[in-house]
Amino acid sequence: MKAKINPDICIGCTLCVQTCPDVYKMEGEKAVVYVAVVSKAVEAACKQAADECPVTAIIITE
Repeated sequence: MKAKINPDICIGCTLCVQTCPDVYKMEGEKAVVYVAVVSKAVEAACKQAADECPVTAIIITE
């Protein structure tokens, strides 16, 4: 599974970083994905962060 954040949509609320810090981190005022492939161990948290993103800036691909 892979995750991507659209920087044009991200509002920097940090919810994804709080929910899944193994995949997301803040760079300046925007969140970024810092892993190439999301490990099985954190897939659920990664998807939860995408589902809870208030502006749907996170894209998950299998």
